[in-house]
Amino acid sequence: MAADPLFDQAASVLIDRGIDGGIDCAIVLGTGLGRIVDDMTETVSIPFAEIPGFPQGSVSGHAKQVSYGLLYGKKVLIFEGRAHFYETGDPAIMRVPLGLLTAFGSPPLVLTNAAGSLRPDLRPGSLALITDHINFNGPNPLVGDIGDGRFVPMIDAYDPHLRARLKKAAATSGANMGEGVYMWFSGPSFETPAEIKMAKLLGADLVGMSTVPEVILARRHGLRVAGISIITNMAAGTLGGAPSHGETRDVAATATAGLRRVFRAFLTDL
Repeated sequence: MAADPLFDQAASVLIDRGIDGGIDCAIVLGTGLGRIVDDMTETVSIPFAEIPGFPQGSVSGHAKQVSYGLLYGKKVLIFEGRAHFYETGDPAIMRVPLGLLTAFGSPPLVLTNAAGSLRPDLRPGSLALITDHINFNGPNPLVGDIGDGRFVPMIDAYDPHLRARLKKAAATSGANMGEGVYMWFSGPSFETPAEIKMAKLLGADLVGMSTVPEVILARRHGLRVAGISIITNMAAGTLGGAPSHGETRDVAATATAGLRRVFRAFLTDL
């Protein structure tokens, strides 16, 4: 990807606020998952609005700030919320937040999201490790990029080593975490029952409105990526599922305890 001066400008703001060392891990928090930041110490928080090139975001359940500090003994940078494709029509809306990580040692990146489940064994309140994704939505955030680097291989886009560490962390912490393939729909409307039937036929286990373009952008920058979905609802027409944003936000908030346990075990052993 061509050098973007916004990466350096954004990184400079973070450095000026005291984020001047290496980062052991970066995390993007999905809808309703902000309580994880409560476990941080020596925290520095910066609103997205004060960082050049950062999206402003307009979705409830996202704090829209960057927080840096110690989380379970590791230096962690947390993006409290994200911007989605459906807010602007730009699949590369998270380009600057992810791109600036190269200025801090290219730490491993864990993306979290709220997702609907297509499988009876993945129930609301549980976690699912993303093994692969399907870009059903279509737009690619690298359209318009130049150079051979834009032809990003997507084999093992979800890093096998990180996935193994997260599975171990879930087992150690007693968290209920399955795994599956995530399909990206554009939103903001939820999927229809017919679309969910199609998703099943195509091999999806989870559906949601984020993450996929972020994985593509992160891999473009050479970042190692893992993804965790918090199951907030059964997908439309699945075991009576009738998803809503309120349900997504509320169930995600109550499921945060399990995710915190996983992160504690994962980061302690990182």
